[in-house]
Formats: sequence, structure tokens, C-alpha cells
Amino acid sequence: MLGNLVDHHCHAVVAGPLDRARFEALATESDRPAPPGCSGLDSQLGFAIRRWCAPVLDLEPHASAEDYLAARERLGPTEVNRRLLRAAGIGTFLVDSGYRPDELLDRAGMAAASGAAVREIVRLEAVAEGLTGVTASGFAGAYGDALAAATAHAVGLKSIIAYRLGLDFDPARPSAREVVRAAGAWLRAGRSRLDDPVLLRHVLWAGVDRRLPLQFHVGFGDPDLDLARCDPSLLTGFLRATRDLGVDIMLLHCYPFHRQAGYLAQAFPHVHLDVGLAVNHVGARAAAVVAESLELAPFHKVLFSSDAFGLAELHHLGALLFRRAFDEVAGGWVRDGLWSAPDAQRVAGLVGAGNATRIYRLP
Repeated sequence: MLGNLVDHHCHAVVAGPLDRARFEALATESDRPAPPGCSGLDSQLGFAIRRWCAPVLDLEPHASAEDYLAARERLGPTEVNRRLLRAAGIGTFLVDSGYRPDELLDRAGMAAASGAAVREIVRLEAVAEGLTGVTASGFAGAYGDALAAATAHAVGLKSIIAYRLGLDFDPARPSAREVVRAAGAWLRAGRSRLDDPVLLRHVLWAGVDRRLPLQFHVGFGDPDLDLARCDPSLLTGFLRATRDLGVDIMLLHCYPFHRQAGYLAQAFPHVHLDVGLAVNHVGARAAAVVAESLELAPFHKVLFSSDAFGLAELHHLGALLFRRAFDEVAGGWVRDGLWSAPDAQRVAGLVGAGNATRIYRLP
């Protein structure tokens, strides 16, 4: 049912070759390797790579991990990236450019490899961390100027306050005096990581003022976050505060809180969600997660994303597994007489590309 997709949140791919350890590290949210004698590819994601990506690299489905990695090395990273990205059937990638950019293809490289349009999502915290030569009293102005410059051609913003603080933050905009005091302490400490609660709130509200769609990491990720503080229902106060400001709030990933996210998308007019990242990692269980994401959320509030990072396999699988899951779920409802076929096709168009095109004002 799903045609060309808009991946409304992802990252670029690694440009250079990968050994097995590095490949496995990019195929898990863990920050530690598997124990000796074990493989990080013994997972739903690892099995999905061997099932669905192997044929793109001229291997039989379910090729061994050894054969798969040998084929990857034989073809080389440029060809592997080209094949897998183009096989994904994604027409537009919205790329978060703020995470480990030195390891990844730039926008032009990503566009050349994929043959798709590539637009930028600016990470709020990364802009603050890139400031130089600022004073405490000048932090707010310097950040505003830097954010305006960074978003001149961007289509959206992203916050990782879930990682740095948690989603149970004070939803109020901090005062100018609070920002100066916090900026002074942060600058004196010489920290490169923006983790001050007041400054995190300040950059978040500066993002709201840009009036671009604002993405939040929600739910599971690497061990740098506290999952209990990443439940999107903790954002309720902030959602109330931003409800009438004309800014779309995009809840990314959401698993295992995708049902809470669905409730928020129904309750608040500016809230939207996806189950990117989760679909890849649950692999053969993708249909269950996609079905649950469609329980409460209005269908004009659900979007496709892969949240792929580093491995082109993740972009390809994000699209393939989502297509298969949506077809299984919606197709089953049609066969059972619960949905009509035209309605299923219309919802597929909204979720796959239409909602993202409208919300991010894409051509």
C-alpha cells in the first residue's frame, strides 16, 4: 500500500568501511559488545538484516553473518550504501545533522548515495554546544542568532532533552535572569555537553519561537538515558503550554510508550508520533508495534520514520519492515471487513508521506 516514503527522522550513513565489531555496535542500542563467543547480531534486528538485506547484496536470504559481512567488504561502502539506500524506496530523508556528523556522509553525499531529496533537522542542543566566545549575559542572544542561521534552510528542529534531563522538566520558559545565571555556571565549568536544566529549557523555548516542527526523542535509546523519564506523558505540562502556539510537536520512536504517545496525539491538536527505531529493533514483531501505534492516534498524526543511524541497512529495513507491517495490519482489517480498501490506501498515503509533506511544508 505504501509508495515512496518520507523518512521524517533519520541520520546519515557511515562513509567508510566497517569491521565486524563496529558493524555490530551500530546494530544495537547497547554501548558494550556482546560477551566472548556471542554475537550482537543474534537479535531481531540481526536476523532481519540477514533476511532482508542479504538479497540486496547478492546473497541468499538468511545468509550467515560471516558471509554477509564478507559481501559487504567485497562490495565496499560506497556500493553497499548506494544499493541499500536506493532499495528503501524513500523519496525524501529528513536528516538530524547534530549527532556525530564527522563519521557520516554529509547532505550532498547522502543525496548522491540515495538518489533522494535530503533536508535538514537541526538539533537544538548541538547549536548551543557549538557556540564560542560567548558570555553569560550574551548567551541568549548568541544562541538565538546561531539558531536562526542554522535553521535558515532547515525544515524542523529536534530536542534530546530526554537524554540530558528527562521529559519531566519544568515546562515554564525560564526567565532572562535564570538563563544568565545558568549560562555563567555552565561556561565557568567549561563543559562541552549542554546538560544544565535551565539552559535546556531555554534552547527548547528558543526552538518553539522558530515556529518549525519540533521533534522530541521519546522512549528507548542507548544507556545514556533513563527510560523511566522518557515517557511522553511526562510532557503533558509542556504540551499544554505550547498547544495554541502553532508549533507541531513530533514524538519520535516512542516505544515502549507508543500507546501513551497515541493518547497524546489524540488529546492535543499539535502532537504527532512515529514508531521509528522500534520497528527495526523488534524485527519480526513489527506488525504488533505498528498496529498499536494506530489504536488511538488520528491517522493524520502518525508518520513514518526509520531513525536509522550509520548503517544503510537500517534505512532499508526501516522502510521495508514498516511497509510489510502496515500491509499486514491494514490488509487484515480490510479482509475482516473492518476497514474499506480505499480507506486503507488513503491512510497509507497519509502515514507514508502525506502527513510529513504537510507538517514539514515539503515541496
